[in-house]
Amino acid sequence: MKITFNPDHYVIDDLHVPKLHEHLYCIFDLEGTGILPDRESITQFGAMEYKRGEVGQSTFSTLSRASKPIPDAVAELTGISNADMMSAPAFVEAYRSFSRFIGEKILVTHAGYEYDLPILKRHCEQFGVKMFSNKVLDTKAMFTYIHPEVREVISTDFLIQYYNINTDGIRRHDALADCGVIARILDHLLREYEKRGLDNFTADPTRSIRRFKIPEMYSSITEDGGNT
Repeated sequence: MKITFNPDHYVIDDLHVPKLHEHLYCIFDLEGTGILPDRESITQFGAMEYKRGEVGQSTFSTLSRASKPIPDAVAELTGISNADMMSAPAFVEAYRSFSRFIGEKILVTHAGYEYDLPILKRHCEQFGVKMFSNKVLDTKAMFTYIHPEVREVISTDFLIQYYNINTDGIRRHDALADCGVIARILDHLLREYEKRGLDNFTADPTRSIRRFKIPEMYSSITEDGGNT
């Protein structure tokens, strides 16, 4: 898969996933010290198996010791503190456990083309471990491809509202809990694809996907301490 970034959008190429409705997927999500993948450090992995019509998915969750302090605002958002990092496994250990869980399954994430994949690739290069080669679907791209009329940035919160998903009681910004939210979004997307007679996802470099905007909270963190 190839991702080409532009200032406010990106395009993808060289990705084809046939038989969308038949796979056992692995949904994954990461938390980090901030939102910019070129400078932040991973603090948590979450993953969950998903297959349409099946109940009782296997799950995975681990902290990952950050290489820089977690800003107070991020700690409050994620519930992961600098104290937690003291006993967390090192990135290589956490990543290898994560890799064993995902195996060769097709992965699903949200905004992962912008955040999760770039930050993981940088960490793997930094720590000398091989990046996984699994195919990766992004619910943001999947939605954009069937809803070109929607001009908003397709955030998780946007899709929660669009599909009227009840998230009461869910600890948002916990990697595993967010996997559960992504699973419900994916379920809605697969229903839409099925209704449209679509049984595959094929990357189209002529279709652009709007990039997320940096939340105001992270702008203030950058101004205060350069920890976005």
